[in-house]
Amino acid sequence: MSREEFEEAVADGLDLIPEELARHISNVVILVEDEPPTDSDDPDLLGLYEGTPLTERGEWWAAGSLPDRITIFRNPTLRFCESTDEVAEEVAVTVIHEIAHHFGIDDDRLHELGWA
Repeated sequence: MSREEFEEAVADGLDLIPEELARHISNVVILVEDEPPTDSDDPDLLGLYEGTPLTERGEWWAAGSLPDRITIFRNPTLRFCESTDEVAEEVAVTVIHEIAHHFGIDDDRLHELGWA
């Protein structure tokens, strides 16, 4: 799968977020990188949320805060999946999983909800 096709899959995953939730996503940039950071404990990491969840933002937060970052990692996803359809499905799950972190939902709750 080309990088362009992968980026389209990420966009498709974002399109799955209901409008009533999407309008609450605030100050977030979505990126695609080929590999996780070299200092990552997990070389098979599919996605990463870096930032301050909405549930933890106070009045202090808006003063000069950089955008939160959601990064979706292309190569680990391609290694994990066996078909284009599986890549699209896994990317959608990963995008929703990372957006959930932006809303303050932790991994345990995401496992309970089936988005882990």
